[in-house]
Amino acid sequence: MMDLSMESFYFKLEFSFQIFLACVFAWEQDRNRQRWRRRQRRRFWRHPIIEVRETRGAYHTLYAELNANPEKFQDYTRMSQDSFRDLLARVEVSIRRQDTRLRRAIPPEERLLVTLRFLATGESLSSLHFQYRLGISTLSGIVVDTCRALWNVLREEFIPVPTVDMWREISKTFFNLCDFPNCLGAVDGKHIRIVKPARTGSEFFNYKKYFSVVLMAIADAECRFIAVDIGAFGRVNDSQTFKSSDMGRRVYGNNFNFPPPQPLPNTQGPPLPFVMVGDEAFQMCENLLKPYSSRDLDHTRRIFNYRLTRARRTVECSFGILVAKWRILATAINLKVETVDEVVKACVVLHNYIMAKERPHIELDEPVSHPLPDFQHHPMRSTAAVGLMRDQFAAYFVSDIGRVSWQDNVV
Repeated sequence: MMDLSMESFYFKLEFSFQIFLACVFAWEQDRNRQRWRRRQRRRFWRHPIIEVRETRGAYHTLYAELNANPEKFQDYTRMSQDSFRDLLARVEVSIRRQDTRLRRAIPPEERLLVTLRFLATGESLSSLHFQYRLGISTLSGIVVDTCRALWNVLREEFIPVPTVDMWREISKTFFNLCDFPNCLGAVDGKHIRIVKPARTGSEFFNYKKYFSVVLMAIADAECRFIAVDIGAFGRVNDSQTFKSSDMGRRVYGNNFNFPPPQPLPNTQGPPLPFVMVGDEAFQMCENLLKPYSSRDLDHTRRIFNYRLTRARRTVECSFGILVAKWRILATAINLKVETVDEVVKACVVLHNYIMAKERPHIELDEPVSHPLPDFQHHPMRSTAAVGLMRDQFAAYFVSDIGRVSWQDNVV
């Protein structure tokens, strides 16, 4: 039988040998890393292609020609010259950088122009590198900084937290444009395609079989975004994403500065809550309506589904306009997840900015008052009460007061 002292000696020897091997392995890794760094040393302070940026870069050669052709300027930047100048004046302080002894800073006009081109086309940073004669890492920093500045500067004015008066104006617009009373917005989600982030498994893999983050939004009748939530995992469905977002908690908690209930337009009936409209994926509550199930629909329920879908299409149109203008959202975005969020936020706030600056004002007509058959008012504290509220909206849509002339032909 081996002596205990010998057994302890062999154990310590084996342990020491393992430590020695670990040290050798670490030394070899460090040596290989140093070799790789020596091979990666820059050959140029500035690459010859970048060196001629001020004479051959797209900003210095094309920008003047674009200013002389307003239509081409609009095609290139997705906005008019006046809107571009106004936008530049708003964000110039945030994106201006200081010159140094070694090099001159890139001017704010060029930083904004290259960022808008990146968002408008979805071109890769490598492609813009050759057009603007800027380094790829420099371009990456410009895009992130400018997108963040656009969101921070424009958000409070163009995506403000709605007040009671703002909700009332939105409701009036919905009634005049979409014939849906007491409606505050349409809610839906859109999957923004991304390249799979490293070491994320299936977190971003959605039911459409690609990787994405979710843009959850509430839109008004003029296709502008009222509130957005960006960055949820693609694998999560719309209902769960909306519930877990701040705006969803406000809607389900009736804590979004909603106006108090009021009778439906042109009636003296009982007050009904102001609502948002969504598709079948969402859970219905006091402030959110969805269509009836497609089984066993009678005429009244078909009319209600048509009228609700007609109001809900505004958020679909908002997404369509957003993606058509900012084509980066139509491609698989090959950026970090955090950068993707900044890009999407910039596109959303630019969408509202352009809709406010370049879309003509819509004149609204005042409704005329008519009587409505009386409905019994119930507090919306249960599924049955919410269902009864939906039935009251459906009855309004088939009454002589609330119907529209073409609805029977459609359904």
